[in-house]
Amino acid sequence: MSNPDDSNISPEDWLEAELLDSFDEEVELEMEDSILSMKIAEIYRKAHGPTLPRPEYFRALLKLQAELIKLQDWVVANNEKVVVIFEGRDSAGKGGVIKRITQRLNPRVVRTVALPAPSDREKTQWYFQRYVPHLPAGGEIVLFDRSWYNRAGVERVMGFASDQELADFFHDVPEFERMLVRSGIKVVKYWFSITDEEQQMRFLIRIHDPLKQWKLSPMDLQSRIRWEDYTKAKEDMMQRTNIPEAPWYIVPGNDKKRARLNCIDHLLSLFDYCEVPHEDASLPERVFNPDYERSRMPAELYVPSKY
Repeated sequence: MSNPDDSNISPEDWLEAELLDSFDEEVELEMEDSILSMKIAEIYRKAHGPTLPRPEYFRALLKLQAELIKLQDWVVANNEKVVVIFEGRDSAGKGGVIKRITQRLNPRVVRTVALPAPSDREKTQWYFQRYVPHLPAGGEIVLFDRSWYNRAGVERVMGFASDQELADFFHDVPEFERMLVRSGIKVVKYWFSITDEEQQMRFLIRIHDPLKQWKLSPMDLQSRIRWEDYTKAKEDMMQRTNIPEAPWYIVPGNDKKRARLNCIDHLLSLFDYCEVPHEDASLPERVFNPDYERSRMPAELYVPSKY
């Protein structure tokens, strides 16, 4: 990051450099989709067809992110409580859209919850109990990267939940969500949908890209084997949990860029938010003490300047 105290550049040049740094953050995220072997990248392009040109995508994304900031401010000003659930098959793009939503927002207001597998103790609790502490207070937005719907998906398909536990879940979850809504929480549920072929390609990318191999778990590989079982589980889940108070919204996810933009745009459309007025901020003059001399810290405390 540039610092106007470290050089003689003008404030205008410094501001431009800061804006470019901010833009580079998104470029770095986009590189996640680009660091592939040339062969896999070629196969992916042929299978995928054209997507949005990068400049067009960036312009649309930055515009939507500016609106997300307005939504965030409105949520805080009005003490609103929001839960957004992201579900879908492995590699469907849930994490990518969550990153773009949170990228420019205040982490004290907007936070992501991605719970690990339940502990032995949690397995003995009321099923929803471990999710409840993460629900929002007034002025907060919580994004669930997977949620209590694990029971209707992976737990059901992999046999981690009994028939009785599944029956109890489907009986309880509509009322649980209605309770959340009655308490003043806005509940939004997204399902990211991709085709069989698209998931196969994304898994191959994860296998061959060393920067993405950490994303591939043994459970992901099992989900490939049980593709049809997951499809049946998803259809049953949506039929039984798509309630007026908290409906499901399906995001076609084969094109990552369009999926991100469409999801963010739709999320914004669900709120009658408005821009919150802020007092004009002005930078106060620094107190200057002519007798103060900034001391130099020992050299070994400094991070080496390798770059």
